[in-house]
Amino acid sequence: MGMIKQAVKFGIVGGGNTLLSLAVIWFMTKKLGGTEAFSNFVGYLIGLINSFFLNRMWTFESKHNLFGSAVKFFMVFAVCYLLQLSVLLLLNHHCPYNPPLYSLFEPVVRILKIDALFYIQIISMITYTVVNFLVNKYYTFKK
Repeated sequence: MGMIKQAVKFGIVGGGNTLLSLAVIWFMTKKLGGTEAFSNFVGYLIGLINSFFLNRMWTFESKHNLFGSAVKFFMVFAVCYLLQLSVLLLLNHHCPYNPPLYSLFEPVVRILKIDALFYIQIISMITYTVVNFLVNKYYTFKK
């Protein structure tokens, strides 16, 4: 299967997982008063379980051993999650009110009433998604 087709499928799965993760993160931080780091972890964990099964069966159509694939998938997640969290915390610390490219999206962000800190969450999620796809394609579910 071609990379474009897999990337589209990965994007569909990831889009659903991103919405799920964002909803959990938002609910935990805004409604339950959870810390950003803990809420972020829980949001990703919920999306992770869904992501493994959908990507294994649909995106990459893997026939590899379930246990071996799961171990690799969770290791890749851990590395990508730490990368995502590092980007999130770094941007929160160094540019909480003017994150990268914020001025380009500021009109939309203002209309949607998204604060800069939540915008930074989205930037860190994009970083996670790109790295996660490439590593899973060429390592976890490599044919």
